Amino acid sequence: MIPANRGRASAAASTSPVTVALIAIAVVFFLLGGFGFRDVLLDNLAQVNLAVAEGEWWRIFTAALLHASFSHILFNMWALWVLGPQIERGVGTGPYLALYLAAAAVGGALAYHLGGPFDSGVGASGAIFGLFGIWISWGFRRRNTAQGRAILNQMGFLLLINAAIPFLIPNISWQAHLGGLVAGFIIGEIWARVSGPNTNPIRTLIGLGVALAAVLSVL
Repeated sequence: MIPANRGRASAAASTSPVTVALIAIAVVFFLLGGFGFRDVLLDNLAQVNLAVAEGEWWRIFTAALLHASFSHILFNMWALWVLGPQIERGVGTGPYLALYLAAAAVGGALAYHLGGPFDSGVGASGAIFGLFGIWISWGFRRRNTAQGRAILNQMGFLLLINAAIPFLIPNISWQAHLGGLVAGFIIGEIWARVSGPNTNPIRTLIGLGVALAAVLSVL
């Protein structure tokens, strides 16, 4: 599977409901920020390490709902639209959503553990880097094939673009990017070893288990 825009958007939307829903939710929250709710959203949902330290663990998830600027949400939603649908169609909506949540949580947890106590950040980048991670896992295991090399080449290019974002937009954490990437890669490697009639439920539980481990690490 190579991430590319194939087919019509309507077809992708009908077969990738979670991806479409995630984009829609991010856009709604961004618009709410523009209509005067920005401070309220940041105060309650942003990744604020001091708040996480005081027990507000959900912020490692909810920071993925917010974006700092139009260019920030544009980059992230473009990457989600490019990377997400084929993963969702390939593994199913349950495992895909669990992967997204796990990558967001691990990214947030790493930003908490490796960041400063006064650090704060927003964005779905950690979750999206989890999608990079699973694509890299798939490409690495197929690295001796033309398809695998194509995946790795495309991921390298897209990673360079997204890795530059923290240097261009404030309040975006490289730690979250790294955490999401590692989470996606590890989940992809574990998923590759799961087979049988219960593959989808097991993959979903694996993703949720990784997310739970991230939550426990910040408690």
